Amino acid sequence: MKRKTISLILLTAIFSALLSACGSGSDKNTIVFWTPLTGDDGAYMDQIVKEYNATNPEFKVKHVITSDMYTKISTVINSGKGVPDLAIIHADRVPGFVKQGVLEPLTGVLSAQPELKQDNYLPQAWSTGTIDGTQYTVPLDIHSNVMYYNKDLLKKYNAESFLDDNVVTIDEMLSLQGKLDEGDYVVNDALLGWVILAQVQNLGGDIQQDGKPAVNTEVMKKAFENVKKIADAGLMTPFGEDGYLMFQGGHVLFSTDGTWSSTAHAKVEGLNFGVTNIYSPTPDKFTNRASSHLFAMLTNEKRTDEKEQGIGAFLEFIRQNSMEWAKAGQIVASKQVIESPEYKNYIQSFFTSDEKEIESLYIYTYEHYPYIAEAVDTYCADIVRGNVDLDETLATMQKFVEDKIAENNKAAGQ
Repeated sequence: MKRKTISLILLTAIFSALLSACGSGSDKNTIVFWTPLTGDDGAYMDQIVKEYNATNPEFKVKHVITSDMYTKISTVINSGKGVPDLAIIHADRVPGFVKQGVLEPLTGVLSAQPELKQDNYLPQAWSTGTIDGTQYTVPLDIHSNVMYYNKDLLKKYNAESFLDDNVVTIDEMLSLQGKLDEGDYVVNDALLGWVILAQVQNLGGDIQQDGKPAVNTEVMKKAFENVKKIADAGLMTPFGEDGYLMFQGGHVLFSTDGTWSSTAHAKVEGLNFGVTNIYSPTPDKFTNRASSHLFAMLTNEKRTDEKEQGIGAFLEFIRQNSMEWAKAGQIVASKQVIESPEYKNYIQSFFTSDEKEIESLYIYTYEHYPYIAEAVDTYCADIVRGNVDLDETLATMQKFVEDKIAENNKAAGQ
């Protein structure tokens, strides 16, 4: 029994050491690269890494897909063990991570690769990693809430003119009330929380005021009321139904899901679709709520200057060779890629077709945005469907966010 116990302890120790080595990139010639890119996204990134490694770089890249990456980041940062050399994080994490000391500036990386600069990327994708004049990230993409449309249904219901100015208004949607066949709907509720936040921008509002969260506001109320008009008119897919699948099934004119969904829609036989901007109250202002995947270096004293130069070489390769990422339905951040003729073959190129479209891709950078997004996502469906009182629920959402901030500050000892 004692021998078995000792053997088990040894095996456990060896296994733990192996895990630590895999996570930390103990091989001095390997860049351990963590991403949260599961599913098809992970496969596309695997291909990019494979192509880079085929160039025989001094530092090869090991892509590690980590589904619970943010939890693991907290663990490795606190322990100082198993910290990856490079990671992809979402834009809304940058302000909090910088404040907590989780990210290292990319000063050395950028100085070694002069083409990794603001001028060579979509402006909002680059600037979301700029904190107090210091650059902490290099962007891979912008992934946005967009609106797909069923070309056949638009023609059937004589609504093709809605797209003339590339802005479908709420009044245009309401004009179809009473004109649809039973089982058909104007719009679904996919990514409804993203749609609500886009309406806040369309109305000239914001989610913070003087650094404080601003959820229980007249602008937020108006945003919900505008979207609620569509549901109240019976034009939104039924509560509890999968509106995304209903769009793919040919029963919904508009689907407010993401750029990344284009690959799935394209696989549906007979689905004749296009893409446009998220609907708006007025034709003169439209917003597509967006985020960004960003390359970042987590704080790690063991990372050498040589490895940072290797990271720079990898990021420069991606700047020039990320057309593969367009296949995932993403809006590539590199101007060299999106300005190439090949990129125009991808449906998401619509959103970089002119300056107004680029400007419509709005990335929230408020420090406490993740809490606000969580509150909106939690309550938006019930508000829009009239299941709860709007004023009372906005007050609940405001408290939800404030409590989350207080909890976080307490945990951080602030």
